[in-house]
Amino acid sequence: MQIAGVDLYVNHPLLALGSTEWIPTTLALDGAPAAACETHVIVRVQAQVVLVKVRIFKDDDPVDVHGGDREPLTAVFDGHLLLSDGRLVVGDVVGESRFTTSLLGKPGRRRVRVLVDDSQGWARAVDIVISAETV
Repeated sequence: MQIAGVDLYVNHPLLALGSTEWIPTTLALDGAPAAACETHVIVRVQAQVVLVKVRIFKDDDPVDVHGGDREPLTAVFDGHLLLSDGRLVVGDVVGESRFTTSLLGKPGRRRVRVLVDDSQGWARAVDIVISAETV
């Protein structure tokens, strides 16, 4: 079930998603389509050119995730993130563009999948699927 959708104009080509805590400065892509730590994931996106379309889903429903008028998306991250206050933040790594979800539930580790429309370059669409249950 889709719980949020936002179009972000980002100034920096790295989109971060995860906990409301600070992003570790050691987190770097190093040529990979995504990089993650215990609390955050980063992906490369189109900066200062187009709006980046972000959709957030609760639970894994493939019909919703791949439905609509979008091209099929590629998973670049499938793992667990610690959401220390039960909220998810999405925005550029410099913090100029930022969206915070309402409370998703109790704080804890959740399975998160991140899918993008361009896993080898500059994504314009990002889908985030969050497990309803903490681990």
